[in-house]
Amino acid sequence: MNIKEVVQRLKDGNARFVADSLDGKLQNSSRRDELTSGQEPYAIILSCADSRVVPELAFDTGLGELFVVRVAGNIANNSSIASIEYAVAHCGSQVIVVLGHQSCGAVTAAVNGGNNGHNLNHLLAHIAPAIDGAGEGASITDVVKKNAELTAEDLKTRSSIISSFVEKGTVQILPAYYNLDTGKVDFL
Repeated sequence: MNIKEVVQRLKDGNARFVADSLDGKLQNSSRRDELTSGQEPYAIILSCADSRVVPELAFDTGLGELFVVRVAGNIANNSSIASIEYAVAHCGSQVIVVLGHQSCGAVTAAVNGGNNGHNLNHLLAHIAPAIDGAGEGASITDVVKKNAELTAEDLKTRSSIISSFVEKGTVQILPAYYNLDTGKVDFL
């Protein structure tokens, strides 16, 4: 598949998810056996760790199709970037989707501020540029979308590996927004 076909496959899978008509393919013992020798996921999803957002279901995919990296607020920290670099450089993944979502708790905590403890404060600091970028009085939804957009940029600027594939035209990074109430993914 080329990049355009990968994006279309993700959109088609999401349409099936929204319509409650998942096909459930590539989820059996035969598929597990196929994958014991390696993986070639066509897309990488940098998603929030929120339990309500399940990329494999939202895009109606089976085993080995997506390389999913989950971290609260779908932020680009050293570990998430390194994981994505691995999938780009060693698995041949062509599309990276940075998937923010409706009612994100990490973004809400970042907007609300306060002391959330050392580790959570460190994570939420990655969301601060989105708060500034969305503008004063912006809604949580606006900040979530801005965070996905800025994180997509961070993947290019903070990783020479990812940026080299993007510059060659073999990888595309797309920010997106998952609607909890409908299951629809809006590509931004």
